[in-house]
Amino acid sequence: MGWRRGQAYGQDLRDRVLAAEGSIREVARRFAVSDSYVARARSRQQRGQVSAGVQCNHVPPRLQRLEGALTERVAAAPEQTLTQLCQWIEAEHGVRVSLTTMWKTLGRLGLTLKNLWSSPFLQY
Repeated sequence: MGWRRGQAYGQDLRDRVLAAEGSIREVARRFAVSDSYVARARSRQQRGQVSAGVQCNHVPPRLQRLEGALTERVAAAPEQTLTQLCQWIEAEHGVRVSLTTMWKTLGRLGLTLKNLWSSPFLQY
C-alpha cells in the first residue's frame, strides 16, 4: 500500500530521512519526498519530536450547531428515515445535507434509526 494524499509518511521513512546525511534537496531526491517534508522533519527533530504530528481538520461538522435539535427529533420520532431527517433539517433550519452527512452525524452522536433500512434509503 502506497502513500496517499492527506496521510503521514511511515515512521520508518521518517527515521531514514532524519538519519541521512546531505542537503535537504539531496535527501528529498534520495527518498522521493518533497524538500519541505525533509525541512519540517529536521525542524521537528531539533525540537525533540521524531514522530509525525497530530493531523486534524479544523472545519467543524456541518450539523454541529443542530446536534441538540437532531437528538430531540430522533428521540421523539425514532421511526424516521435518513431522508425524512434531511428534509426536516432543511425545512426547519435551512441547512441542506446529504444522507451521508446525516448518517455520520447520527453515528457521531451514538444515535440509531430503527426503520433505517426499511425505507427507500437512497431517495432524495
